[in-house]
Amino acid sequence: MQPNFVIAISFLMNTFKCIFFAVYTLLTLHCYAQTSEQLKANKKKLESEIADTKRLLQETQKKENTSLQQISLLRKQINNREKLITELNKQIYDFEIELDLNVKLSKNLDKKLEYMKADYERVVYLAFKNRRVIDKITFLLSADNFSQMYRRLKLYTIFSENVKHQAAEIKRMQQEIANKNAEILSLKEVKLQLLESKEIEIKSLEKDKTEKAKTLDELKKKEKQLANELLAKQSKQKEIEAAIKKAIEEEILAANKRKAEQNKETAGTKKPSSTVLEYTPEERITGTSFANNQSKLPWPVVKGTTITNFGKYRNPDVPSVMMESKGIDILVEPNTQVRSVFDGVVYGILDMGSAGKVVIIRHGEYITVYQGLSTVSVKKDDKVTIKQNIGTVGKTMGRSTYELHFEILKEFTHLDPQTWLSQK
Repeated sequence: MQPNFVIAISFLMNTFKCIFFAVYTLLTLHCYAQTSEQLKANKKKLESEIADTKRLLQETQKKENTSLQQISLLRKQINNREKLITELNKQIYDFEIELDLNVKLSKNLDKKLEYMKADYERVVYLAFKNRRVIDKITFLLSADNFSQMYRRLKLYTIFSENVKHQAAEIKRMQQEIANKNAEILSLKEVKLQLLESKEIEIKSLEKDKTEKAKTLDELKKKEKQLANELLAKQSKQKEIEAAIKKAIEEEILAANKRKAEQNKETAGTKKPSSTVLEYTPEERITGTSFANNQSKLPWPVVKGTTITNFGKYRNPDVPSVMMESKGIDILVEPNTQVRSVFDGVVYGILDMGSAGKVVIIRHGEYITVYQGLSTVSVKKDDKVTIKQNIGTVGKTMGRSTYELHFEILKEFTHLDPQTWLSQK
């Protein structure tokens, strides 16, 4: 009786070990799977940006002589390629870890299979050896009392079931080992593909760097001309900003007058302000909702490359010129639609001649500005919804490229759009 009891306990312990090992392995692989999925998403996003920038660069090179737009695109392309190579390195490292884990797991499964076979052979041998000495009936009837007989019956049932389960488990383990070996081969193939992609990107990166250096040499020859162009562009931008500010002030004054007239008790006792808007409850709700969506707002265009950042800084290609941008400039393809980044009301539409049309949208205490449009599909006081098309991007002043200037304001304070827009 004693040998059978020990074997049964041994089977139970092995079962618990198998369950623990399986759960641990699944959790570990799940963590690697999550990391791998994120890396794949980052890789896909960067590849898409590189393709978009390459397309814009080719269009710019066809239509323009060496320009600041080209060097900005090349800089963006080099930055994206460096990021992509970093992501590929991370992905290769991730696959190496997963591959190593699978190899170790496969070896552990082989050991486990050998142990299970040996254990099963021992159980079968002992059961065969003792078949005439102690059978099931004798084992049960030799109990001292009914309670002991019940416990023996339960133990014998567990023992018998475990023997059957062990035989089935051996077959399942053999199949699992075969599947794991196939997975290892698949991982090796994916790793090779990633290494090939990395080599291609490294070569493309070197090519872009060479082209950038050549373009910079050409730009240096006409630095004075470019500096004058930049200064003229900034001067024009200040005119536009002044016109936008004036339009906002006029609208605030008109809105406050309307509200004062509606409230006869306060009408005439307080002069309407042209700088501080008296918000309605609905406007306050819209403003709060806009603020709660910081870093989650959609981009004003579906595709495009940012070539001018927010803030004050020295131009990286024409160091003699200090840049001061109240928003960001996004280079896009022809016929690109512009869309509202949030629900709001069209506050004003301006026509700035060669600089294109400007659409101003209020979102409670926040304002978004869309400059450089060739066509506008909304009118003043229209209510717009998030991602609603409001017009089409036009050609940049004096050039054949298409560029959208985008700003976000809180009252009259300019905010960095890139901290408000979602990551592409």
